[in-house]
Amino acid sequence: MKILGIEHIGIAVNDLDTNAPFWKHILNIQHRSTEVVEDQGVTTDIYDTGQGKVELLEATDSDTPIGKFIQKRGPGVHHVCFEVDDITKAIIELKESYIQILSDEPTVGAEGYKAVFIHPKSTGGVLVELAEKL
Repeated sequence: MKILGIEHIGIAVNDLDTNAPFWKHILNIQHRSTEVVEDQGVTTDIYDTGQGKVELLEATDSDTPIGKFIQKRGPGVHHVCFEVDDITKAIIELKESYIQILSDEPTVGAEGYKAVFIHPKSTGGVLVELAEKL
């Protein structure tokens, strides 16, 4: 697989209205989009530095992956995402290397990226997302 760069860092937050102003107004990072990703139960708020993005993640319900993460660990860094040139090829290579992924098929996430997550047990404790731009 070919890694094209760090796509974004995902940060779980309790409330976008409270947390977004730091990124937008204090750090003056350009706001790119806000989007609800229904099948993941999350609202994303994306800020683009020009060399990678910050993705704030607010749970739409407490029984979603981000909701459960915040209940267990509190707000903070949730994952790091690397952009890849071919997500299907990346999944095959990961499986061939016995790397534990959370799904066998990519899902469509924020900004229309095809994505797959790698279990933290395979990465030294960090949830890693791989994403391909459509």
